[in-house]
Amino acid sequence: MDDLPSELVVKILNRLNDSADLARSRVASKRFNSLWREVQTVNLLCTLSRYSKSRSTSVTPFKTVFRNLIEDSRNVRVISVGVDKALSGMSFDDLVEDDSDELYLTDVEFVRVWLPRVRDELEMLSISDFWIQSCWRRSDVLALVSSNCSKLVKLEVKNAWLSVVGLTQMPNLRHLTLEFIRLDDENLEKVSDCFPFLQVLNLIGVGGLKEPKIHFLHLRSCHWTVSNAPLSLAIMAPNLLELRLKCNKPKSLVLDTPKLVKFYLSVEDAEGVSFSELGELDTLEVISPDVYRLITNTRFGNKIRKLAVDSVKSIEDSDRLKFGLGTLLEAFPSIASLTLSHVTWSNIKTHFQSEGVVHIKGTDTALKQITARVQTSDYTDVSFIRSILNSCRGLTDMRLMMHQDTNPGARDLLISACTISNPRVRWSWGTWAEGGEDIWVSSGT
Repeated sequence: MDDLPSELVVKILNRLNDSADLARSRVASKRFNSLWREVQTVNLLCTLSRYSKSRSTSVTPFKTVFRNLIEDSRNVRVISVGVDKALSGMSFDDLVEDDSDELYLTDVEFVRVWLPRVRDELEMLSISDFWIQSCWRRSDVLALVSSNCSKLVKLEVKNAWLSVVGLTQMPNLRHLTLEFIRLDDENLEKVSDCFPFLQVLNLIGVGGLKEPKIHFLHLRSCHWTVSNAPLSLAIMAPNLLELRLKCNKPKSLVLDTPKLVKFYLSVEDAEGVSFSELGELDTLEVISPDVYRLITNTRFGNKIRKLAVDSVKSIEDSDRLKFGLGTLLEAFPSIASLTLSHVTWSNIKTHFQSEGVVHIKGTDTALKQITARVQTSDYTDVSFIRSILNSCRGLTDMRLMMHQDTNPGARDLLISACTISNPRVRWSWGTWAEGGEDIWVSSGT
C-alpha cells in the first residue's frame, strides 16, 4: 500500500462502505492517517453488534467516532450516518437510561457540532435515525441544514419527527428522500416552497399529512407511499416522467402530469381517482382489487406499450362477467407487452369460461408478448391459451410461470399441448412462489 500513488489511496478510502474501517486503519497506518484529510466521503453505520458491544463493554460512543472523523477532515462532500435496520425491531423496553441520546442522530445539538465544519462543500447528506430515540422528539434539523448547506444536492432523512419551522429555500437541492418520517407540514406547502428545483422526490411512509399536494415544476421522478390518513392527494408536476404511487382509499386523487412515461399505481379503492390525460404514458403497472373500475373509468392514454396488472384478489361477481382480456385490449389498444399476476390470469380465465372466446377482441392489436403467473394448471388453461393465440394473431411470445406446487404431470401436459399446437410462438416456462423470485427453467419454440 505504501507504494501506491496518493491519489489512488484516497480513491480507495473514499469507497469504503464503513468509515469505521478507516478509523481503525488510521491507527495502524501512518500513510492512511496522513491522507485522511483528503477523503471526501464519510459513511458510518451503527450495526447491531456495535450497539450490543457498547452496552456491555467500554466502546467509544458512536457519536464521538463520527465527530472525530468529521473534525479531522477538511474536504468532505458526502456524509451518510445512520443506524442499521437490524435495530428497528427494538422497543422502548430495550433501552437503558444511559443511552437514551446516543443514537438520536437528528438531534439539533449534535448536528450543530459537526455540520458547520463541512457545510461549505457538502453535496450529499443522509441521516438514518434510531426511531425509538427520535420518534417522541421533534427535530429542527431541516432548518439547520437549509441555513448551512447552500451546495447540498441530495438530502435523505429517515426514522425521525421533523419540523419545518425555520426551513429556508435550498435552490441547489435536486434529490430529497424522507422515509418513515412524522412531518409537521400537513399539505407539503413548506416542502414545495423551499425545494423549488427538486428533480427526484421519495416520500416513503411519511405521516402527519392531511391534504398533501406535490407541486414541483422541475420534478422528474417521484416515489410516494401514502399512509391511511390523507383523504385527498394531488400531484402537480408538468415535467414528471416516472411515478410510483401507493395509496389506500383516497376520496380524491388528482394527477396533473402530462409528460408521465412510467407509472406504477397501487390503490385499494379507485372511486376517487381522477387523471388529466396521460398522453405520453408508455409503461403502466396497476395493483388494485378495484382494477376493473380503475381501467374503465380512468384516462391513462392510448400510447401505453407495456402493461402489468395485478388485481390482488378475485374480482367481485358484478365485475367478473365484464373483466376479460378484451377489457384490457380495448382500454389499451397499443400494448405490445402484457404481464398478469396469477389472480388476474384466473379472473380473465373465469371470464373466458363463462362468456367464451367471442368476448376476446384484439385481432388487430399490437400485442406481441404475454407474461403470466399460473396458480394451477388444467385443461381449461390449454383452451384458454389457444383462444388467446387465435384471437391475437400478432402474439409471438408466451412466458408462463407455474406455481412451484403444480403437479409435474399437469405441468408437462400444458407445456406439450401448447408447444405442439402453436409452433409459431416462442415459449418460455418457469416457476414462481409466494414471496420468491420467478425462476425461468426453459425456453424455445
